[in-house]
Amino acid sequence: MTQAARPDFETALEHSGLLTALAAFDPHVVGTPPLGLDVPTSDIDIVCCAPDALSFTTLMWDGFRHEQCFGLRQWCSGERAVVASFSAHGWPFEVFASSCPVAQQAGWRHFRIEERLLHLGGAALRRQVMARRRAGAKTEPAFAQVLGLTGDAYAALLDLEDFSDAALRRVIAGAVG
Repeated sequence: MTQAARPDFETALEHSGLLTALAAFDPHVVGTPPLGLDVPTSDIDIVCCAPDALSFTTLMWDGFRHEQCFGLRQWCSGERAVVASFSAHGWPFEVFASSCPVAQQAGWRHFRIEERLLHLGGAALRRQVMARRRAGAKTEPAFAQVLGLTGDAYAALLDLEDFSDAALRRVIAGAVG
């Protein structure tokens, strides 16, 4: 399927049946498509809570192993998260399952702060982040570049989580002008 023919991410999600299949794992869609920051290479990311990695892995294997580019892998350290990936309905999908509740997962937390920043920063912030995205930057580094955050972009964004809206507006104003 060509990029021009690719359906919107919500249609692809609906046709995949993935959210319904993952219902027991508290699935949440994150990443660039729901933020309106996707580029042609963007995928649909879903974070889940799977205290039982085997049941998650079995569900993904049984339900999605026939999809294009299907893969399953498990981290060897830390929370030993399981990641399933495949392509369907014109989109690559990546499903991240951790034993951690979704609200505590870095992917969800990044998504929520990016959502807040876009809400508070409006069109000017969105334009600047998209310019960085189109130039090849991943989402978190794009935000960090635009906002002038130093150090590790992923950690720097998480540092903004507890900022008030007024404090975030000051950060945005100082960078976006």
